[in-house]
Amino acid sequence: MKGETMNSAGKLLGTLVVAVGLLAATLPDEAWGRAGRGGSFGSRGSRSFSSPSRSYSAPSRPTSPSTQPGPTPAPVPQSSPMGGFWRSMAGGVVGGILGGMLFRSLGFAGGYGGGFGGGFGLFELVLLAGIGYMIYRMVRRSRGEEATAGSYYGRMSADSYGSTGAAMATADAPPSAAEDLEPGLAHIRQMDPRFDEVRFKEWSNDTFFRVQAAWMHRDLEKMRSLLTEEMQEEFRKQIDELRANRQFNKLENIAVRSVELTEAWQEQGRDYITVRFLASLLDYNVDEASGKVLSGTDSEPVKFEEYWTWVRPVGPNPWKLSAINQAE
Repeated sequence: MKGETMNSAGKLLGTLVVAVGLLAATLPDEAWGRAGRGGSFGSRGSRSFSSPSRSYSAPSRPTSPSTQPGPTPAPVPQSSPMGGFWRSMAGGVVGGILGGMLFRSLGFAGGYGGGFGGGFGLFELVLLAGIGYMIYRMVRRSRGEEATAGSYYGRMSADSYGSTGAAMATADAPPSAAEDLEPGLAHIRQMDPRFDEVRFKEWSNDTFFRVQAAWMHRDLEKMRSLLTEEMQEEFRKQIDELRANRQFNKLENIAVRSVELTEAWQEQGRDYITVRFLASLLDYNVDEASGKVLSGTDSEPVKFEEYWTWVRPVGPNPWKLSAINQAE
């Protein structure tokens, strides 16, 4: 009797291991790298503890308001209400299966026959595999929605701007972003007449690539002049960790899909501008000696959305990167 109980307990433990393995196999292996390691850090002045505004592009020069009727604002994408139902159902099925196997392993049930009375059988394995696949689909779908949410709003802003002019683009933008961005840019132009939004976006894009290249080579000196002291210290810690682990973070096929100004404001004698980057790249870590891939993937591009905040003393002074924030 004792031997049978131990055998049943062993089968139950084996079943739990299989279940955990199936769930773990459904989660993709992601290595957050690139400059900043996919994290949020730095200072945004008094806004350091608030999320950057969602995407909004301001017109570079005023234009006459259009008399054409504006398009109906598109509804905000919502996650499917069935997601919670399927998650609850999956949890119930898993609980039922494990509970049933526990009771059968203790001898309270006869099983389904054909060797199922011992606590583990083909039926349970098939069900667990199906549940694992369903969870995998849900995880991929939720991550895909998060990754494309920013590009959705970017497309809507671009379409609105192209069809009805800059005035309608401002009207369709979220009030907080529109009300905050335009006065901030106007103040910057007032103190620096040569400031131009288009040129600033081009400079931001070029600097984005310069920072990524310096990061990939673990060379802080090449980007020091572009960073505030706080950001220099943060990057130094991260680069030192890569060196200690004898690793390089490889970044390849970088493609920037969108560069947009989202915030502009002044405080304590400083100008701040936040820029949204929507991009994709190959992001993986390699051993510095052998070149072997240790984490990430050199074949599957990673999409990401980041907000880079720049700061300078008010007036025609150089800009420096003061914060990097991930989209929320």
